[in-house]
Amino acid sequence: MFNAVPPRVYFKQEDHNLRAKPRTTLGIPPAVPVVEESMDLPEATIDDLLKRLRRVEGQIRGIQQMLLDGRECRDVVTQISAASSALDQAGFKLVASGLAYCLNNPERAAEEGYDIDDVQKMFMKLA
Repeated sequence: MFNAVPPRVYFKQEDHNLRAKPRTTLGIPPAVPVVEESMDLPEATIDDLLKRLRRVEGQIRGIQQMLLDGRECRDVVTQISAASSALDQAGFKLVASGLAYCLNNPERAAEEGYDIDDVQKMFMKLA
């Protein structure tokens, strides 16, 4: 039986090279210099943030595959919204941890460049 609708062409992921290239191979210098002093975040917070970011990374890969598969626009937008929300939540978690650090160690936080005003500015960037 003849099908009037042409079949979709599917590509393998390696055909599109969706993997991110390291900044150095693109000739882009690191955006932020490495600083020896930094805010002391609890290891549990760092672990939680890394889990959240890995989850978002998986969502983004899924969205890329949805585009390659020709999925409905509505479904893709829903997934983009979910990934964006998850990324926002990771940012708020980081700022909340920074705020707690500043409140518990105000002098040390100010010495390290993280006084309460700086943390408030970081929060406003996410809001």
